[in-house]
Amino acid sequence: MSWLRALKETARSGLTVERRRLAPVVAARGALGLALVLGFSLALFGPAVAAASAFGAFQAAIATFQRSWRPRPTLALASGGSLAVSTFLGYLTGTHTVLFLALLVLWTFLSGLAWAAGPTAGIIASSNVAIMLVTVTLPTSVATAAGHAAMIFAGGVVQAALVVLLPVRPWGAQRDALADALAAEADYARRLRHDPVAPFDPVPLMTARSAAAVTPRQARRRPAELHGPRRLAERIRPVLASLADPAVGAPAEGPQRDRVRELLAAAGEILDAAARAIRHGEPVRLPPAAVAALRTPDTGSILSDRSHRAALRLSALLGDVVDTADPQTETTERRTETGQPGAGPERSGAGPGAGPAPGGSPGPPEATVLPERPTPRSRPTLVRLAPLVLAKMRAEVRPGSAILRHAIRVSAVAAAGYLLGLVLPFGHGYWAPMASVMVMRPDFSQTYSRSVARFGGTLVGVGLASAVVQTAHPGTYLSAALAVLCAFGMYLLMRTGYAVSQVCVAAYVVFLLGMEGSGVSQTVRDRVLLTLLGGLLAMLSYAVYPAWETPRLRGRLADWLAASGRYAAAVAAQYAAPEGPGSPDVREALLSARAARVAWHDALGRAGHEPVRHRGLSHAAAEGAGHALAEFGRAAMLLEAHLPERGAPPLPAAAGLAEALREATERGAKAVRERGEPVWDDLRETVAAWDTEVTDPLLRKAGRLLVDALDDLSAALADA
Repeated sequence: MSWLRALKETARSGLTVERRRLAPVVAARGALGLALVLGFSLALFGPAVAAASAFGAFQAAIATFQRSWRPRPTLALASGGSLAVSTFLGYLTGTHTVLFLALLVLWTFLSGLAWAAGPTAGIIASSNVAIMLVTVTLPTSVATAAGHAAMIFAGGVVQAALVVLLPVRPWGAQRDALADALAAEADYARRLRHDPVAPFDPVPLMTARSAAAVTPRQARRRPAELHGPRRLAERIRPVLASLADPAVGAPAEGPQRDRVRELLAAAGEILDAAARAIRHGEPVRLPPAAVAALRTPDTGSILSDRSHRAALRLSALLGDVVDTADPQTETTERRTETGQPGAGPERSGAGPGAGPAPGGSPGPPEATVLPERPTPRSRPTLVRLAPLVLAKMRAEVRPGSAILRHAIRVSAVAAAGYLLGLVLPFGHGYWAPMASVMVMRPDFSQTYSRSVARFGGTLVGVGLASAVVQTAHPGTYLSAALAVLCAFGMYLLMRTGYAVSQVCVAAYVVFLLGMEGSGVSQTVRDRVLLTLLGGLLAMLSYAVYPAWETPRLRGRLADWLAASGRYAAAVAAQYAAPEGPGSPDVREALLSARAARVAWHDALGRAGHEPVRHRGLSHAAAEGAGHALAEFGRAAMLLEAHLPERGAPPLPAAAGLAEALREATERGAKAVRERGEPVWDDLRETVAAWDTEVTDPLLRKAGRLLVDALDDLSAALADA
């Protein structure tokens, strides 16, 4: 992509306004916290202290909107506390240009490294540096600076207290993540009706897994229905795939395929019902038609042996999902959508579609038993998180790290912007480095799109606020009220687009500084010009010292290949030494393969916007390679869907297949990194021997599918 086209695409992305579901109640809560802090400070201490404390409350509320699974009060306290420390240290050195510049470079460098701990930590750290540049100009003595820092922290405390006292949809983010995972499974089941080899995006399941990690305090308060459905959804996915795939299940056409389509449609409706119940914290209301489709007694007479076993396993897993998703107790009757009570699905296998026993006669009635509550995934507290974050930051201080390059870029740009602000005859020189720090991100597209969006939003926001000030001439308290109103607009619209939020932020700063009677004309001129300067510096820094994703595409692909090979090998090894479907080795290998797949797709998306001529992989080669590895993972998943139970007779030949898969994919990954074409001759010989030693059609077919997928990968890379 040329530079001109890249700039056009990033500019369009930065100015795009998305339609998102708004959260006015949450936005009003954040604005209320800001109003309380601002009004109290204004009444007791005057405009200067009020402006500092308002920045603390403003930033703490923004922190509670970040995409993090950590409790919102914790984020508000962390933001307020870190901003207070930054402000006080900044003032101690503010009178000495060299010392302050050294602190600014160090603080900005550390904020750049903070992106290693995730986007939430990176955004909070960057915001602290940006706001510090403003607040250090307000105090007049060390004692006053300490008072300002205390009021900034008090703003964070107020926002945290409001989150506790005025809760809005507790556990809402975790409910949405789990519901999205079940809804993705439901959509997958429906797509399999028409495309038996349809791909599945694992991101919703990975997001739900991340949301399931809780702190010790959260573990004691988490609703019961958020404990188990995610694990069951993980087990349902391979069962759905094996039931639908004609290579190992029902034929592509005929009565068996029609019955499979009915089961998949019913599974989709039941998973959707469970997702709705979890999202809203309501009882599960099962669609009667879906329950009837799963309870049809002639499933065993229509489907073949392996497909019938998959259908029974699917029915039992769906019953478990409904049981764990329902917030009711086990003695409460569940009502269908028609309002009639119906017996809840039972974990023992008499779920919504179990029907009669495989032999044709009804099975014995059993009491409903809720699944055992799994041990929650642990999330460290902030105190225990600190050394982990430091370790991640230290690990990024190495050659070739994109995070390290970002930290160097942002610290150099902040220093240059600050010095230029001092030299240029505009005043308020901190606005240039503040704009740079706020827009810079570790990747090219976000940095450029946010630079354009910030300048456009600042221009509109400052223009509108200045027009209001010049025509209405608001006093101190009216300016404070207008600032709170702009903050409310920012909280409400911040997820619809960066440009829209910057309109509100720019107006907020104008009104906030207007409480002290700052000249509006000077504010307009300085802020617009210095914001433009800061954005240009940020964009120039990425052009001079880039961290392109394009040259690393082959490495990302090799990582995915190696991780997929370990997953397939772990699955095959279970046939040689059966441990049952819940094997931890298979689970860990699957999670690693998913993470590598997501990293590949993220890198491919970022590379698509970079102005780099030599991509290393053509678009067709990247698409073909990704499709081949997705098929390889699907073939391994089909094997996982039929893992033998613990204690089943072992299959010795599977150990050789597992070792061959692991070695072949490791060699192939090395070849991909070195721009070579991987070959699979040794693995092909092992699979040929596997065909002669194994009688099970599923295992023989899956082995051939694995080799075919790797051959497709080599063919795609040959085109590069």
